Amino acid sequence: MRASGAPLALTSGDPSGIGPEIAAAAWRLRKEFDVPAFYLLGDASLVATRARQAGINVDIVETDPAGASALFASALPVVPLATAFVDAPGKPQSGNAAGIIEAIDRAVADTIEGRAAAVVTCPIAKKPLYDAGFRFPGHTEYLAHLASQWTGAPVTPVMMLAGPELRAVPVTIHIALAEVPQALTLEAIVETARITARDLRKRFGIASPRIAVSGLNPHAGEGGAMGREDEDIIRPAIDLLRAEGIDAFGPLPADTMFHGRARAGYDAAICMYHDQALIPAKALAFDETVNVTLGLPFVRTSPDHGTAFDIAGKGIARPDSLIAALKLARQLADVEAKAS
Repeated sequence: MRASGAPLALTSGDPSGIGPEIAAAAWRLRKEFDVPAFYLLGDASLVATRARQAGINVDIVETDPAGASALFASALPVVPLATAFVDAPGKPQSGNAAGIIEAIDRAVADTIEGRAAAVVTCPIAKKPLYDAGFRFPGHTEYLAHLASQWTGAPVTPVMMLAGPELRAVPVTIHIALAEVPQALTLEAIVETARITARDLRKRFGIASPRIAVSGLNPHAGEGGAMGREDEDIIRPAIDLLRAEGIDAFGPLPADTMFHGRARAGYDAAICMYHDQALIPAKALAFDETVNVTLGLPFVRTSPDHGTAFDIAGKGIARPDSLIAALKLARQLADVEAKAS
């Protein structure tokens, strides 16, 4: 059970990227942007060096999760890892994989055991982890694995890009566009929409969520004239969802479902593939959009950008999306705690 008022657990992500400096920048802007209390799982000396390189004035204190909230007003609380990091901005190191994974493990454990209210993750890069033997496709799949270990039951993670004007959820994610029609199934659409509707109620506080479902083909297939997937897979999935009492509708032509009047008619958009969801979400609010993992037994958010190795240590990385991720994590955790 997560403790009321517990701080957020933030991982620094790949330390060769911008995670350490945007964490420091988010803390520095805590008063200006009303950033909720968090602690950083990482290397205090590395964060101090990176903040100095970026021209960020920050006081850093090592602590444990229990002491983080009291310290947050005057210093950035850093919970040290057992594994040391190599400080090489812009140069990812497979030797940092153990520390990256340790931070994720501890953030999840802290949250599930009540020391933290939610998990917020700075970005990681897959290749250095793969080079070190990491066997999961990415962050989300590993978090689902950890969650299933804790719960003893399978966990299906769902990606949502949540911004001030749009919540978008892709059914298929990191696969080639040519593979989408084969990967798209009635079961996948239904499961994604079920999890989305449940978390909109449980964590976003929306009592009766409205779910817009996109088509796959131009004009949502135009009655089968431009592909059969919309009629043979997507429409039956929507019918099944409606029979379960979920307010889902579509399939909608993707080129007309993201303008202002259309967005006013739904609480989340279920999209058929990665770019169909992420392009409108990021185009509408790139610096304010947050990656939220639905379907987990804890709240997890992340910035909507990557590690940005090319600008690490240069003092030009913006903390906007991280600040938005921290604020949304606090909001979702509070709504869930109140409901329970």
